[in-house]
Amino acid sequence: MIGFFSAISAVLVWTFACFIWRKESACLLPRQINIYKNILASIFFFPVLFSINWLSDLNSIFVLVISGIVGIAIGDNLYINSLKIIGTRKTLSFEALTPIIATTIGTFSINEIYPQKVWIGSFIVSFSLFMIVHQNTFQKEHNKQINILGICCALGSVLCAVFAALLSRVILISSTLTPLQTTEIRIISASIFLFLFFKKDCFYLCTNRSISRKSHLNLFLSTFLGTNCGILFQQMVFKSLPIGIAWTFLSLSPICALFISKREGDKINKLTIIYSFLSFIGVTIALI
Repeated sequence: MIGFFSAISAVLVWTFACFIWRKESACLLPRQINIYKNILASIFFFPVLFSINWLSDLNSIFVLVISGIVGIAIGDNLYINSLKIIGTRKTLSFEALTPIIATTIGTFSINEIYPQKVWIGSFIVSFSLFMIVHQNTFQKEHNKQINILGICCALGSVLCAVFAALLSRVILISSTLTPLQTTEIRIISASIFLFLFFKKDCFYLCTNRSISRKSHLNLFLSTFLGTNCGILFQQMVFKSLPIGIAWTFLSLSPICALFISKREGDKINKLTIIYSFLSFIGVTIALI
């Protein structure tokens, strides 16, 4: 049950953070938001670094560094780009592919055997979220080329997330590192990577006084909830549950996003609500 409640918590805080990040992307570039949140998040959990045995866990730490760079530095950058282009609900809905991809990769890469109900539940969730994506409910039409860019960013972020989650799962079940320790290692790795490649943006964030106090507070809150708490909850899920089941639970974000969709000019029709509840049924089948 720890894995289930951790997944629900991760979904809630991640959806809330995505809404704020999309709103702040109006005045900041996606990579600037990603730099801001990761550097701040690494500071929040910085004391955790002193609890890590760096020499004995060196191999595991190296794998987590790769996981952090791919999943957080690159994946989140694509993710925030997608939030800016196609909105929170549409971006979250592209996680439709995640349960099937994660279940398949878990089976063939780390030999996780899933009962038939998990495959059925994953398929129902993927199908439901895929249908949500195809509900044309936006009040304003987007340029087709821009939509394609947003879709590519969303799909890229999904692939990065699944690969990074797989690496995290392997380390969490094969080493003595805790979810909190793996969270900080991944976040600080992403922060260093972003700083090395986007130094100008880092200095811009430090020296620019045009960023309002309200924006700083929004980013501060969304970072703590979405990055620190969100990734920590995810790591707890990956430690407790096989990767396929874990991502099936974590893919419920579009349901939470329904509550904020109107604020983004995204009307919700009856089919969207039906498919959202169908995805919840799929998760229930995988859990029982």
